[in-house]
Amino acid sequence: MTTAELAAAVAAGDRRALARAITLVESARADHRAQALALIGALGQGLGQGLGQGRQALRLGLSGTPGVGKSSFIESFGLMLTGQGLRVAVLAVDPSSARTGGSILGDKTRMERLSRDPLAFIRPSPSRSELGGVARRTREAVALCEAAGFDVILIETVGVGQSETMVAQLCDIFLLLLAPAGGDELQGVKRGIMEMADILLINKADGALLSTATRTLAEYAGALRLLRHRPQDPPGYPAALTVSALEQRGLPEAWEAIQRLAAWRRAHGHWDAIRAEQARHWFAEEVRQGLLSALSREPALGLMRSLGDDVAQGRQTPEAAAATLLGLFGR
Repeated sequence: MTTAELAAAVAAGDRRALARAITLVESARADHRAQALALIGALGQGLGQGLGQGRQALRLGLSGTPGVGKSSFIESFGLMLTGQGLRVAVLAVDPSSARTGGSILGDKTRMERLSRDPLAFIRPSPSRSELGGVARRTREAVALCEAAGFDVILIETVGVGQSETMVAQLCDIFLLLLAPAGGDELQGVKRGIMEMADILLINKADGALLSTATRTLAEYAGALRLLRHRPQDPPGYPAALTVSALEQRGLPEAWEAIQRLAAWRRAHGHWDAIRAEQARHWFAEEVRQGLLSALSREPALGLMRSLGDDVAQGRQTPEAAAATLLGLFGR
């Protein structure tokens, strides 16, 4: 299949073609990279004006610690949206082994009902040890899903803690999923990721945990009032709500809060401004990654290896060796 044919199939909503296109953009091969850029260009998803130049999907980032119920929430929430006739894409980033590079990629198995829904598309991807909770090419996968006509795109992070703020540069609205708990749970989330979140969702608000979830909600609501108000937020945001993925409780209210925030940002000009700033961020990130990749190849490979050996054997400090290498660029 040519690039033009693949682009046409993706634009027509062919899920198999979309899966093939995402595989292409995630490939590390140089020839595949050239094809991926051509594909994104053919779909009109230029890298200069955000992820979509025409019809825009609602991009939702979702983070939370392991065991908080992210997959369960996404399945229940996604089924609610498809029940309303919306097309939903889920991009789930699974952690990769630092030793072997492998990933389990089990999110599709955990979302069995949603994976069978004809209006849903689930794509697990390995993080390949990228920091920030998302894979390097997740942004381009989002662009492809948007080009395929999905209404809502859910981006699920690895789920390793407060460093997962990179997803905020991929989405329109950032959801932070939290579990009912007491003691040091509020301290464990830390301020960094809370400042990035638009809506906090206290999951597992059911059964014996219902009262605990209500108490936790009050604690987080109090913590949110201490944060400085952001100009892109209307009154009442960041918001905190309780939900139950198990009993499907609170999901309509969460969806209403998401839609209200999205509508306000569009009406006040923040929507396009945020996407433009995200595009600028990913341009700089691509330049940084490209430079690191270039330094890892010839002709710099010999120097990189030599300086690395010097550092490992104590002949140079890491800072001095880095300064030597960066001196090649006229720094």
